[in-house]
Amino acid sequence: MTTVIILLCIGLLAGILSGMVGIGGGIVIVPALIYFLGYSQHQAQGTVLFMFLMPIGILGVYNYYQAGHIEIKTALIIACTFVIGSFFGSKISIAMDQTTLKRVFGVIIFLLSLKMIFGK
Repeated sequence: MTTVIILLCIGLLAGILSGMVGIGGGIVIVPALIYFLGYSQHQAQGTVLFMFLMPIGILGVYNYYQAGHIEIKTALIIACTFVIGSFFGSKISIAMDQTTLKRVFGVIIFLLSLKMIFGK
């Protein structure tokens, strides 16, 4: 049950950030699956590609699926909450001025890059 709650939170946060600043899959969900749920880089990437299956990453998904690197249940849970999060994130973003929005995007990218570079 804890894993499902984490997945719901990941999907919602990624959806909000996608709606706000156009990020989500690779920048938020992949690291979250790795650091919070212990996925390998391959599993996280394959799972996110599955989440975006139609029509964005179908050929990439096929390769990851054949290699056994997709967690279908995980991708479906995150995809459902991502839709809700992107709705609210876009509302927040529309209400923000462009300078603030650029700064939010920059800080998020910077913090995530530090975690990816210096984290375990």
